Amino acid sequence: MSSTAAMFEEDPILLCLVIAILLATILVRTYSSRSGPVRDVSPNPSSPPTQLALPASLSKRSPGQWIPMDFKAPDPPPYPDWDVKTTKPLPYRPFKYGPTYFVTMGLRKGNLDDWIELDNEYLKFHAIKKERIESRGDSLCKTAPEALDAAIELLELLCDYLPKRYPSMFTKTGVGVDNIITNESFNITQRPLLEEPMRTIGRLIQDDIAIMVEGSDGLSYLKSGSIILPGFWKLEEKFNMNLSDIHTSGDVPQFREKLERGMVNFFKRVMPDDMVIRHNVSLNLSIRDFKNLQFPQYFMQVDDGLAWSHSIGPEDSPHVGWFTAEKDKVVENHWFRSERQTLRRLPRSGGVVFTIRTYFHPVTEVAKEPYVPGRLASAIRSWGDDVAKYKGSEKYKSILLNFLDQENEKQIDLGLISEGGESHLKYPY
Repeated sequence: MSSTAAMFEEDPILLCLVIAILLATILVRTYSSRSGPVRDVSPNPSSPPTQLALPASLSKRSPGQWIPMDFKAPDPPPYPDWDVKTTKPLPYRPFKYGPTYFVTMGLRKGNLDDWIELDNEYLKFHAIKKERIESRGDSLCKTAPEALDAAIELLELLCDYLPKRYPSMFTKTGVGVDNIITNESFNITQRPLLEEPMRTIGRLIQDDIAIMVEGSDGLSYLKSGSIILPGFWKLEEKFNMNLSDIHTSGDVPQFREKLERGMVNFFKRVMPDDMVIRHNVSLNLSIRDFKNLQFPQYFMQVDDGLAWSHSIGPEDSPHVGWFTAEKDKVVENHWFRSERQTLRRLPRSGGVVFTIRTYFHPVTEVAKEPYVPGRLASAIRSWGDDVAKYKGSEKYKSILLNFLDQENEKQIDLGLISEGGESHLKYPY
């Protein structure tokens, strides 16, 4: 021992080298214990590597491969004073005053505690979803074989999250979760599963959900979805498309110029401990003449266009869009539709989960809120020609703007709003 100490005293460089080797050994052992085998998440997997590797956050991974991470989000606290009858939807109003509308991804950092939002419209959403799953579930909920692990991981994650966040509605069981309000029990341990996992997910929450899986080309593909309340688009038409093709096939304005690069890179970089939120808004026209529609009587009672925007045409029509909608002249037929979307990565499978929560209210009700009619009118006027076409403004712009301007003047006359007084409002509320 004394001779070793003397050797280090004579040669301090040797001592530094030994210390460096020891530290490197400790780091390698630490990260190896946190890493699992490399997982191939390519839509067309070949031979997945089996060697241990550093976590994806600390090393460059190959396209289409994901290194399972030992990450679990902290348990969320119960939603404050949540009640299925009294908790109202949060009043998201994701639009800003003009004069210029900027096309951006609009991402904001979110809190994993706030991942899924439920409110007193839950039972309405649940009833519509239940009927649509039973009547056309094969086209609304589907999972490619290479995304099955991701879909099951998502189902497991929800069955852990929901009882903690909404304990007055959900109870965790030994095999899954029970919905106390709807008297439903979900077994997620039985194999094979009792139903396609995305159908079960659709029954649990108000959101629609899509899972993107990275391919060997580095692009993200839509490989699993529970898209039951889409409004304007169909899962079966976008299924297996990559992120760019999904947006270009839908003619998203300025996607190639301003959105594509950032969006593709984001899907590669997002990690399990991150969650981002974005909001968007569209305007719907409701159907005026229900007696001529060939839909189940159930929809005559509960459907207000939330599931599908019937104003653009029948859901089963092969060619529908704003180009097939008729111009509307009655403001009572206009509905304000906004979406709260979240993105997060699943730690085990590497799939990126995209949630889509829809908020759907009559424009006449939304316009009663202070500053909303003036701000919404200004936002609509700020749209460029390409954005206006994409949002179908030709079908409703004239009658809607006239109504919003009148409501804004009423608020000014009544003293409900003042010039510049809206500065205290926080986007997206």
